[in-house]
Amino acid sequence: MRGNGIAQDRRMAYVIFRLSLGINILIHGFGRIFGAGPGAFASKTAATFEATGLPMWAVHAFLLVLPFVEAALGIFLTLGLFTRWALAGGGALMVALIFGTSMRSDWTTVGVQMIYSIAYFLLLFFRRYDALGVDAFRKTVASD
Repeated sequence: MRGNGIAQDRRMAYVIFRLSLGINILIHGFGRIFGAGPGAFASKTAATFEATGLPMWAVHAFLLVLPFVEAALGIFLTLGLFTRWALAGGGALMVALIFGTSMRSDWTTVGVQMIYSIAYFLLLFFRRYDALGVDAFRKTVASD
């Protein structure tokens, strides 16, 4: 009996962590899309990369797409849909963000981005505990 409670706790903890990251990333994207808009966000943020040597056309293009990627990842993680790929995509996104932010030598922000990277790692590593979401429901239905 005790082992079952521990397993339930792990599943509950996983779902809370997945939902927390999903909602966080979703709001990042939605805030940039529905706030000042992706164009304003991209223009304002791109200006901070002018001294990095990165091609500004690439920086601006990346920043225009970023809010939509964040929103999609946030939706997938919140719903528990395509969770493996959403987590892998989120991890890859963090690599790109860390690269760009490192080029600016903004080490405080890189530190925060590393925390997000750890969150993606932990959720992907412990994905076997994901018991509440669309993926888990589809797996349960398929096995019945």
